[in-house]
Amino acid sequence: MSAEATQSGAEILLRALKDEGVEVIFGYPGGAVLPIYDAIFNQNAIRHILVRQEGGAVHAAEGYARSTGKVGVVLVTSGPGATNAVTGLCDALMDSIPVVCLTGQVPTHLIGNDAFQEADTTGITRPATKHNYLVKRSEDLARVVHEAFYVARSGRPGPVVIDLPKDILINPAPYAEAAATHKSYRPRTEPDMDQIAKAVALLKSAKRPMIYAGGGVINAGPEASALLTEFTRLTGFPITNTLMGLGCYPASDPQFLGMLGMHGTYEANLAMHGCDVLLAVGARFDDRITGRLNAFSQGSRKIHIDIDSSSINKNVPVEVPIVADAAKGLKALLSAWKADDAKVDAPAIATWWRQIDVWRAKDSLKFSQDMKPGSVIKPQYAVQRLYEIARARKQEVFITTEVGQHQMWAAQHFKFELPNRWMTSGGLGTMGYGLPAAMGVQIAHPDALVVDIAGEASTLMNIQELGTIAQYKLPVKVFILNNEYMGMVRQWQELLHGGRYSESYSAALPDFVKLADAFHAKGMRATSVDQLDDVIIAMLDCPTAVIADIAVDPTENCFPMIPSGAAHNEMILGPEHESSGAAISDAGMALV
Repeated sequence: MSAEATQSGAEILLRALKDEGVEVIFGYPGGAVLPIYDAIFNQNAIRHILVRQEGGAVHAAEGYARSTGKVGVVLVTSGPGATNAVTGLCDALMDSIPVVCLTGQVPTHLIGNDAFQEADTTGITRPATKHNYLVKRSEDLARVVHEAFYVARSGRPGPVVIDLPKDILINPAPYAEAAATHKSYRPRTEPDMDQIAKAVALLKSAKRPMIYAGGGVINAGPEASALLTEFTRLTGFPITNTLMGLGCYPASDPQFLGMLGMHGTYEANLAMHGCDVLLAVGARFDDRITGRLNAFSQGSRKIHIDIDSSSINKNVPVEVPIVADAAKGLKALLSAWKADDAKVDAPAIATWWRQIDVWRAKDSLKFSQDMKPGSVIKPQYAVQRLYEIARARKQEVFITTEVGQHQMWAAQHFKFELPNRWMTSGGLGTMGYGLPAAMGVQIAHPDALVVDIAGEASTLMNIQELGTIAQYKLPVKVFILNNEYMGMVRQWQELLHGGRYSESYSAALPDFVKLADAFHAKGMRATSVDQLDDVIIAMLDCPTAVIADIAVDPTENCFPMIPSGAAHNEMILGPEHESSGAAISDAGMALV
């Protein structure tokens, strides 16, 4: 071996990470990974963030990755360290977040012997990752690390696990440079131009067009969002986003109809239901978007641009499939649109917009807030005021959420103009995601305002990460909409289970102000509407971490709502609408 090859596996690992551009690792030490921690101690190129539980490490890496477009890196020990990371890995897989998770493992000669803190990590994580590796030879270590990063960020992004036996980390290892390409995994990124031509022809023939964009647009980088915006404005077509796609198109633009799906707007859902040509970009037609599949956008001819070929025709048949990176697909579509001499049916599009304006006038997100001093705070109003006050400060703002009613209210009432500013658990719906994700976002953007819009139940899922936030002096703001219930569970129990609130009330909540003090943060509380603005302003002005406990109406439900298994035209609106509690019929389609 050359002198360079006398480096330990752990040192080779860190060299490979540095060459991949890694600046931050989120981790928690243990016996199997102590050689890596020893190597970390002897270098200054890569920063390590000590979390308080391995699940928090993965969510923090997700927040870092989602807000930067880089690969998030996690380091955990063997056995329970690896199994604690599984939820985060599954979350990253569902939401297409690029993460590389380094897991410790017992020495190779003990694998299979039920050694102390041994687990079949590759077996356990196989369905929770895009790919995983068990390194059995020291000479493979550097190559596997480079390959893992390539797999994590290429094609449809996702999490990759590298399981590292302790002897592989101790033994000397050679170094291998990253290969320019992968011998077997080469995802298609360039679109088929014949399919692009078909898409343009179909879109220009549309009388009731609709654009539907998801998280894949954000994963494709800022260029994809810019191209989507340019194409949408050029066509004059309406556009909607999925929960994960919020920010890929400016929320303030008049062509934006709001979020689509179970808690999407009236106009977005009915436009999807009534369109005749649908362009889907970077979205996977999941059940929270489609509702009842046999009623989903039945009369439309569909075009689907996605980098993951397995997502095309998986849930919804499409007429024009285009396998491509979202940015490259949109660039080709935009170029072909400009080169094509055919015109859109302007009178038909104008009629379509008049219909959409009728639906939009319904103002499906409206709510009633009593402004008398002492009045209870509506959760929608709390989010609205947070948005308005934060926006006025001209500071870069990143929002994470937990999961539940507050997540949907945040999606409805906090407006995003740019991509990568919205971090939420969409596919897996992981309670406890928002606090560690905010931690990762703040590490990546130290001067930005980072707010976790949270529920009290979700906050307690990973409350220990307040210790990490204190250790690294991260000014994360936790904005709790505290209704004392697992709110979405309670809502479904009210609407679908006869009001039988089985185990959804939190009867022993902590004092969040005192809890903040215990974790070296600042605690604040608002219990009535006249206190809300002062608390929000104080929270945003505070230079340290804050927990703002906002007591909101415990009976408030999140509307609009498409019940599970219903169609887009079977929405339930809120109590502010005459048709509250009743399905919306096709009568609103009179102009179509």
